[in-house]
Amino acid sequence: MTVRVRMAPSPTGFLHIGGVRTFLFNWLFARQQGGECRLRIENTDTSREVAEATQQIQSSLRWLGIDWDGPVTFQLDRMDEVRAYAEQLVDEGTAYLDEGAIRFRMPDEGTVGWDDAIRGRIEFANENLADLVIVRSDGRATYNFASPVEDMLDGITHVIRGNDHISNTPTQINILTALRAGLPVYAHAPDVNGDDGRKLSKRHGAVSIDAFREDGYLPEALMNFLALLGWSYDDRTTVMRPHELIERFSLDRVGPSPATFDYKKLDWMNGVYLRELPADDYAKRLLDWLGEQRIDWPAERVRETVPLVQPKLEKLSEYPDRVRFLFEPVSSVGADPRICAAAAEVLGAVDPWVAAAIEAALRGFAETEGLKPREAFAPVRLAVTGTDVSPGLFESLELLGRDESLSRLRAAADQGR
Repeated sequence: MTVRVRMAPSPTGFLHIGGVRTFLFNWLFARQQGGECRLRIENTDTSREVAEATQQIQSSLRWLGIDWDGPVTFQLDRMDEVRAYAEQLVDEGTAYLDEGAIRFRMPDEGTVGWDDAIRGRIEFANENLADLVIVRSDGRATYNFASPVEDMLDGITHVIRGNDHISNTPTQINILTALRAGLPVYAHAPDVNGDDGRKLSKRHGAVSIDAFREDGYLPEALMNFLALLGWSYDDRTTVMRPHELIERFSLDRVGPSPATFDYKKLDWMNGVYLRELPADDYAKRLLDWLGEQRIDWPAERVRETVPLVQPKLEKLSEYPDRVRFLFEPVSSVGADPRICAAAAEVLGAVDPWVAAAIEAALRGFAETEGLKPREAFAPVRLAVTGTDVSPGLFESLELLGRDESLSRLRAAADQGR
């Protein structure tokens, strides 16, 4: 049997990061099993549909590295076919008309259950399940009918979805049973909580995958992080590339307990991925990200900054503030004028203008002045970078250039006159 799963987002807003985690589990499982992963837009409720959301869903998944097999399908396009199955149930007596709508008649006795691939055996008493509207009076099928019918039509073998769908499952199983369809394997992934222990929501800040892209996370790092929200390969392995995730993923390693979205761990992991990039690739990622943020800095100068920033940054969004002094004028307010003047005189004699020679001159200057290195370097850093946090001082001065560095030091010195 060929494994076939589906990702089935509703286009009622932008793609939520918790939903993306569940889509990732579907994709990893399908790819690990050599099966298919379909993308179905569940747009039964047109009044709530956000037009651009369908494109955002696709572009977000592609950016993360999640692809799908076959064309994107839209639930609304199959309403006539789905409604025909509802009418079949009416003819067979397992559904009935109710004020222009069609309701499914739930069994009165017994239980309905399934062996959940993540949570084990789950059962519901049929007497506690209300008869369900499966087709509205306007002729549109409801989610809890259209979804299982499409699973049947598409030959879906595994339904991997969020924990909040557990309550829908007994109803959907009863519908598929009435249609004499085979049942897929159900697997309900754990919730993703914020660090306050509550289910991830808009309160927790960046919930759209686009927000993580804008904040400078690499897609492969975010994929790695999301895969570990509820799943683990073993007790030690954390950093795994996409091909490793595919090789190692299995549903039996997904736990039922809620996972915590830990931004500190994500930042750390993204930093690991950034530091491992070849310099050329790092520069390309930086330039692409800057372009998306509409920051138009010279590409060659950006490339020259890579050795300065690659060991330091955890997110690409940290880059502009770290290197802004190389691209824009700075304020040296607060820099000690006397130290800046003396440093400018010492540095004026440095030749060649390279980091090693600059460092030797400044350390000699500190010793001559009877200053600790930090006391001597801090005013220089503030004068040339406009901040007390920057990449390596000596490398920064080299990249900034002799003329501009000395000009900024002298400008800071002149503030004391």
